[in-house]
Amino acid sequence: MNDSGVVDLSASKLPAFSSLNSLIAEADTSARDLEGVIAEDLKDIDSLPKYSVDQFRLKIPFVPPEIWGAGITYMRSRNAREVETSLKGLYTYVYGAVRPEIFFKTTGLRCVGPDEEVSIRSDSKWSVPEPELTLVLGSECKVFGYTIGNDMSARDIEGENPLYLPQAKIFKRSCAIGPFVTSKEEIPDPKNLGIRMTISRHGNAAFEGRVSTSNLKRSLEELLHYLGRDNIVPPGSAFLTGTGIVPPDDFSLRDRDVIEIEIEKIGTLRNVARQL
Repeated sequence: MNDSGVVDLSASKLPAFSSLNSLIAEADTSARDLEGVIAEDLKDIDSLPKYSVDQFRLKIPFVPPEIWGAGITYMRSRNAREVETSLKGLYTYVYGAVRPEIFFKTTGLRCVGPDEEVSIRSDSKWSVPEPELTLVLGSECKVFGYTIGNDMSARDIEGENPLYLPQAKIFKRSCAIGPFVTSKEEIPDPKNLGIRMTISRHGNAAFEGRVSTSNLKRSLEELLHYLGRDNIVPPGSAFLTGTGIVPPDDFSLRDRDVIEIEIEKIGTLRNVARQL
Protein backbone atom coordinates (compact mmCIF):
# COMPACT_ATOMS: atom_id res chain seq x y z
CA MET A 1 0.00 0.00 0.00
CA ASN A 2 1.24 3.50 -0.84
CA ASP A 3 -0.18 7.03 -0.80
CA SER A 4 -2.22 6.36 -3.95
CA GLY A 5 -3.76 3.09 -2.78
CA VAL A 6 -2.94 -0.61 -2.75
CA VAL A 7 -0.43 -2.23 -5.09
CA ASP A 8 -0.89 -5.98 -5.66
CA LEU A 9 2.67 -7.25 -5.25
CA SER A 10 1.56 -10.87 -5.65
CA ALA A 11 0.71 -10.08 -9.30
CA SER A 12 4.45 -10.03 -9.99
CA LYS A 13 4.37 -13.86 -9.66
CA LEU A 14 7.68 -13.72 -7.82
CA PRO A 15 7.77 -16.29 -4.97
CA ALA A 16 8.98 -13.70 -2.46
CA PHE A 17 5.77 -11.70 -2.90
CA SER A 18 3.25 -14.54 -2.61
CA SER A 19 2.63 -13.75 1.09
CA LEU A 20 4.02 -11.62 3.89
CA ASN A 21 5.67 -14.70 5.41
CA SER A 22 7.47 -15.30 2.09
CA LEU A 23 8.58 -11.67 2.04
CA ILE A 24 9.94 -11.99 5.59
CA ALA A 25 11.85 -15.13 4.56
CA GLU A 26 13.34 -13.35 1.53
CA ALA A 27 14.41 -10.39 3.66
CA ASP A 28 16.03 -12.72 6.20
CA THR A 29 17.84 -14.78 3.57
CA SER A 30 19.21 -11.77 1.71
CA ALA A 31 19.88 -9.66 4.85
CA ARG A 32 17.73 -6.84 3.48
CA ASP A 33 14.84 -4.91 4.95
CA LEU A 34 11.31 -4.72 3.54
CA GLU A 35 11.94 -1.53 1.60
CA GLY A 36 15.14 -2.98 0.14
CA VAL A 37 13.50 -6.17 -1.13
CA ILE A 38 10.70 -4.23 -2.83
CA ALA A 39 13.01 -1.63 -4.36
CA GLU A 40 15.58 -4.13 -5.65
CA ASP A 41 13.38 -7.05 -6.74
CA LEU A 42 10.36 -5.23 -8.18
CA LYS A 43 11.83 -3.21 -11.01
CA ASP A 44 8.45 -2.88 -12.73
CA ILE A 45 6.31 -2.08 -9.68
CA ASP A 46 4.53 0.72 -11.60
CA SER A 47 3.07 -1.88 -13.97
CA LEU A 48 1.41 -3.90 -11.18
CA PRO A 49 -2.35 -3.58 -10.51
CA LYS A 50 -3.38 -0.77 -8.16
CA TYR A 51 -6.60 -0.42 -6.17
CA SER A 52 -8.16 2.03 -3.76
CA VAL A 53 -8.60 0.75 -0.21
CA ASP A 54 -12.39 1.04 -0.34
CA GLN A 55 -12.61 -1.41 -3.24
CA PHE A 56 -12.27 -4.46 -1.04
CA ARG A 57 -12.31 -5.74 2.56
CA LEU A 58 -8.91 -6.17 4.15
CA LYS A 59 -8.07 -9.65 5.45
CA ILE A 60 -5.57 -10.53 8.15
CA PRO A 61 -2.21 -9.22 6.83
CA PHE A 62 -0.38 -12.42 7.78
CA VAL A 63 -1.03 -15.60 9.77
CA PRO A 64 1.61 -15.82 12.49
CA PRO A 65 2.84 -19.31 13.41
CA GLU A 66 3.13 -18.07 17.00
CA ILE A 67 1.92 -15.05 18.95
CA TRP A 68 3.68 -14.02 22.17
CA GLY A 69 2.84 -11.32 24.67
CA ALA A 70 4.47 -9.15 27.31
CA GLY A 71 2.60 -8.17 30.45
CA ILE A 72 2.84 -5.42 33.07
CA THR A 73 4.79 -3.14 30.73
CA TYR A 74 2.69 -0.05 31.56
CA MET A 75 1.80 1.37 34.99
CA ARG A 76 -1.90 1.17 34.08
CA SER A 77 -1.58 -2.56 33.46
CA ARG A 78 0.23 -3.07 36.76
CA ASN A 79 -2.52 -1.22 38.63
CA ALA A 80 -5.29 -3.17 36.90
CA ARG A 81 -3.68 -6.55 37.62
CA GLU A 82 -3.20 -5.57 41.29
CA VAL A 83 -6.92 -4.78 41.53
CA GLU A 84 -8.08 -8.06 40.01
CA THR A 85 -5.67 -10.46 41.72
CA SER A 86 -6.09 -12.13 45.11
CA LEU A 87 -2.28 -12.12 45.54
CA LYS A 88 -1.66 -8.46 46.35
CA GLY A 89 1.81 -7.16 45.61
CA LEU A 90 2.61 -9.78 42.96
CA TYR A 91 2.29 -7.50 39.95
CA THR A 92 3.98 -4.58 41.68
CA TYR A 93 6.94 -6.92 42.08
CA VAL A 94 6.76 -8.03 38.42
CA TYR A 95 6.61 -4.42 37.21
CA GLY A 96 9.92 -3.62 38.89
CA ALA A 97 11.64 -6.99 38.47
CA VAL A 98 14.64 -7.52 36.21
CA ARG A 99 12.88 -10.27 34.25
CA PRO A 100 9.71 -9.13 32.42
CA GLU A 101 6.52 -11.15 32.13
CA ILE A 102 6.60 -12.95 28.77
CA PHE A 103 3.84 -15.41 27.90
CA PHE A 104 2.64 -17.49 24.98
CA LYS A 105 -0.56 -15.90 23.69
CA THR A 106 -1.77 -18.19 20.90
CA THR A 107 -1.22 -19.40 17.33
CA GLY A 108 -2.58 -18.16 14.02
CA LEU A 109 -5.35 -20.76 14.33
CA ARG A 110 -7.02 -18.64 17.03
CA CYS A 111 -6.23 -15.26 15.48
CA VAL A 112 -8.49 -13.09 13.30
CA GLY A 113 -8.05 -10.00 11.14
CA PRO A 114 -9.82 -6.66 10.58
CA ASP A 115 -13.63 -6.56 10.80
CA GLU A 116 -13.78 -10.16 12.02
CA GLU A 117 -15.32 -11.34 15.29
CA VAL A 118 -13.28 -11.73 18.47
CA SER A 119 -14.57 -13.83 21.34
CA ILE A 120 -15.70 -13.31 24.93
CA ARG A 121 -15.16 -16.51 26.92
CA SER A 122 -18.39 -18.23 27.93
CA ASP A 123 -17.09 -18.76 31.49
CA SER A 124 -15.97 -15.17 32.05
CA LYS A 125 -17.99 -12.37 33.63
CA TRP A 126 -15.27 -9.75 33.28
CA SER A 127 -13.57 -9.54 29.88
CA VAL A 128 -11.80 -6.72 28.07
CA PRO A 129 -9.80 -6.06 24.91
CA GLU A 130 -6.16 -5.01 25.29
CA PRO A 131 -4.80 -2.69 22.54
CA GLU A 132 -1.10 -3.27 21.92
CA LEU A 133 1.69 -2.21 19.62
CA THR A 134 2.67 -5.50 18.00
CA LEU A 135 6.04 -6.41 16.57
CA VAL A 136 6.21 -8.55 13.41
CA LEU A 137 9.33 -10.67 13.77
CA GLY A 138 11.89 -11.96 11.32
CA SER A 139 14.57 -14.49 12.24
CA GLU A 140 16.31 -14.35 15.63
CA CYS A 141 13.53 -12.14 17.04
CA LYS A 142 14.53 -9.17 14.88
CA VAL A 143 11.82 -6.62 14.12
CA PHE A 144 10.53 -6.81 10.56
CA GLY A 145 7.66 -4.36 11.00
CA TYR A 146 4.79 -3.21 13.21
CA THR A 147 1.07 -3.88 13.38
CA ILE A 148 -1.82 -3.58 15.86
CA GLY A 149 -2.80 -6.35 18.24
CA ASN A 150 -5.95 -6.91 20.30
CA ASP A 151 -5.19 -9.28 23.19
CA MET A 152 -8.63 -10.41 24.38
CA SER A 153 -8.44 -11.23 28.08
CA ALA A 154 -10.70 -12.61 30.83
CA ARG A 155 -9.79 -10.48 33.83
CA ASP A 156 -11.76 -12.53 36.37
CA ILE A 157 -10.07 -15.80 35.38
CA GLU A 158 -6.66 -14.12 35.29
CA GLY A 159 -7.24 -12.57 38.71
CA GLU A 160 -8.50 -15.71 40.42
CA ASN A 161 -5.10 -17.39 40.16
CA PRO A 162 -1.97 -16.39 38.18
CA LEU A 163 -1.66 -20.01 37.05
CA TYR A 164 -4.92 -19.54 35.12
CA LEU A 165 -3.30 -17.00 32.78
CA PRO A 166 -3.32 -19.38 29.75
CA GLN A 167 -7.07 -19.93 30.16
CA ALA A 168 -7.63 -16.18 30.46
CA LYS A 169 -5.63 -15.55 27.28
CA ILE A 170 -5.90 -18.57 24.97
CA PHE A 171 -9.24 -19.48 23.41
CA LYS A 172 -10.76 -19.33 19.94
CA ARG A 173 -10.66 -15.91 18.29
CA SER A 174 -8.80 -14.55 21.34
CA CYS A 175 -6.50 -12.31 19.30
CA ALA A 176 -6.84 -9.92 16.37
CA ILE A 177 -4.07 -8.31 14.33
CA GLY A 178 -4.01 -5.83 11.46
CA PRO A 179 -5.05 -3.98 9.45
CA PHE A 180 -1.58 -3.39 7.99
CA VAL A 181 2.07 -4.14 8.63
CA THR A 182 4.11 -0.94 8.68
CA SER A 183 7.83 -1.21 7.95
CA LYS A 184 10.61 -0.18 10.34
CA GLU A 185 11.57 2.56 7.93
CA GLU A 186 8.15 4.18 8.28
CA ILE A 187 8.29 4.05 12.09
CA PRO A 188 11.80 5.10 13.12
CA ASP A 189 10.68 5.75 16.73
CA PRO A 190 8.22 3.07 17.95
CA LYS A 191 8.50 4.45 21.51
CA ASN A 192 6.62 7.59 20.53
CA LEU A 193 3.33 6.39 19.05
CA GLY A 194 -0.16 7.39 20.13
CA ILE A 195 -2.65 4.58 20.82
CA ARG A 196 -6.40 5.06 21.11
CA MET A 197 -9.13 2.51 21.81
CA THR A 198 -12.88 3.07 21.52
CA ILE A 199 -15.54 0.53 22.49
CA SER A 200 -19.01 1.23 21.07
CA ARG A 201 -22.24 -0.30 22.33
CA HIS A 202 -25.50 0.12 20.39
CA GLY A 203 -23.87 2.88 18.36
CA ASN A 204 -22.67 4.90 21.35
CA ALA A 205 -19.20 5.14 22.88
CA ALA A 206 -19.09 2.97 26.01
CA PHE A 207 -15.37 3.54 26.62
CA GLU A 208 -12.51 5.51 25.14
CA GLY A 209 -8.88 5.56 26.25
CA ARG A 210 -5.54 6.87 25.03
CA VAL A 211 -1.89 6.23 25.79
CA SER A 212 1.52 6.71 24.20
CA THR A 213 4.13 4.00 23.76
CA SER A 214 6.48 6.45 25.49
CA ASN A 215 4.86 5.16 28.70
CA LEU A 216 6.30 1.68 28.17
CA LYS A 217 8.30 0.72 31.27
CA ARG A 218 10.73 -1.49 29.32
CA SER A 219 12.47 -1.01 26.01
CA LEU A 220 11.44 -3.12 23.02
CA GLU A 221 15.00 -4.40 22.83
CA GLU A 222 14.79 -5.66 26.41
CA LEU A 223 11.50 -7.45 25.77
CA LEU A 224 12.84 -9.06 22.60
CA HIS A 225 15.98 -10.15 24.43
CA TYR A 226 13.95 -12.10 26.98
CA LEU A 227 11.59 -13.49 24.36
CA GLY A 228 14.50 -14.91 22.36
CA ARG A 229 16.61 -16.10 25.29
CA ASP A 230 17.05 -19.90 24.95
CA ASN A 231 13.91 -19.89 22.77
CA ILE A 232 12.97 -20.65 19.16
CA VAL A 233 10.50 -18.15 17.71
CA PRO A 234 9.61 -18.82 14.04
CA PRO A 235 9.98 -15.93 11.58
CA GLY A 236 6.62 -14.34 10.88
CA SER A 237 5.55 -14.56 14.54
CA ALA A 238 3.94 -11.63 16.34
CA PHE A 239 4.88 -10.13 19.71
CA LEU A 240 2.31 -8.04 21.62
CA THR A 241 4.18 -5.53 23.79
CA GLY A 242 1.59 -4.92 26.52
CA THR A 243 -1.31 -2.56 27.09
CA GLY A 244 -1.49 0.87 28.65
CA ILE A 245 -5.28 1.15 28.18
CA VAL A 246 -7.59 -0.77 30.51
CA PRO A 247 -11.30 0.07 30.91
CA PRO A 248 -12.62 0.83 34.43
CA ASP A 249 -12.95 -2.11 36.82
CA ASP A 250 -16.75 -2.09 36.53
CA PHE A 251 -16.60 -2.44 32.73
CA SER A 252 -16.89 -5.72 30.84
CA LEU A 253 -17.39 -6.39 27.15
CA ARG A 254 -20.85 -7.41 25.96
CA ASP A 255 -21.99 -9.32 22.93
CA ARG A 256 -21.77 -7.21 19.73
CA ASP A 257 -19.63 -4.44 21.24
CA VAL A 258 -17.45 -2.85 18.54
CA ILE A 259 -13.75 -2.44 19.37
CA GLU A 260 -11.63 0.05 17.43
CA ILE A 261 -7.90 0.34 18.11
CA GLU A 262 -5.93 3.06 16.37
CA ILE A 263 -2.13 3.34 16.47
CA GLU A 264 -0.37 6.28 14.91
CA LYS A 265 1.36 5.48 11.57
CA ILE A 266 -0.28 2.02 11.38
CA GLY A 267 -4.05 2.44 11.08
CA THR A 268 -7.23 1.28 12.83
CA LEU A 269 -8.10 -2.30 13.73
CA ARG A 270 -11.84 -2.88 14.09
CA ASN A 271 -13.50 -6.02 15.48
CA VAL A 272 -16.87 -7.07 16.89
CA ALA A 273 -16.99 -8.97 20.18
CA ARG A 274 -19.20 -12.06 20.32
CA GLN A 275 -20.11 -14.08 23.37
CA LEU A 276 -19.15 -17.74 23.14
